[in-house]
Amino acid sequence: MRVEIWSDIACPWCYVGKARFEKALAAFPHRDDVEVVHRSFELDPGRAKGDVESVLTMLTRKYGMSEAQAEAGEDNLGAQAAAEGLDYRTRGRDHGNTFDMHRLLHLAKEHGRQDALIQALYRANFAEERSVFTEGDERLVELATGAGLDAERVRAVLADPEAYADAVREDEREAARLGATGVPFFVLDRTYGVSGAQPAEVFAQALTQAWGERSPLRLIDQPDADADACGPDGCAVPPRG
Repeated sequence: MRVEIWSDIACPWCYVGKARFEKALAAFPHRDDVEVVHRSFELDPGRAKGDVESVLTMLTRKYGMSEAQAEAGEDNLGAQAAAEGLDYRTRGRDHGNTFDMHRLLHLAKEHGRQDALIQALYRANFAEERSVFTEGDERLVELATGAGLDAERVRAVLADPEAYADAVREDEREAARLGATGVPFFVLDRTYGVSGAQPAEVFAQALTQAWGERSPLRLIDQPDADADACGPDGCAVPPRG
């Protein structure tokens, strides 16, 4: 079974939701048969690469909050993250464009390091003092190599703005086709969708339901049920007449 997760590194609920989903997945009896794929979704796709501001400033400007309301929201998120065993800095974080991070996540997928990289990016953005937005490409290179990617390959992708750009945009178009208007957005076997950072119990129920309702393979009517085929023991070769 495949679970696709649309998310953005700038999304705190994606950070919390991933932890809750993984708690449910760890207890799922068929967890070894579940493939998890991370898909791209930018919350602020129109923001220029160098346009960085503090999270509190962004919240007050974008949502019309007072500074006290923005701080209270961050405190609530910090408490929610802590309940999942996650570190979360409620003050001093900044906000910027995440497009290059999504491009690197597609590179990481090709090398089987996607989950390691997204977790490194989440931790860097939400828990560490150093910014993922203001230190230039070398900060992303550092995080990507720490997740197991080759540094020169990472630099080559970052130097080419078209590398994996189409893959990011296609993920975003697919999210729109599936009806996702926000993240995190979880899609199980392209049959069930779960929106938001739901409790682990909700994810557990969704995994169980999606697994139980997978359609078994139905064979068409076959006049010759014993037709020749190849299997684990080789291919049957009919004797020459």
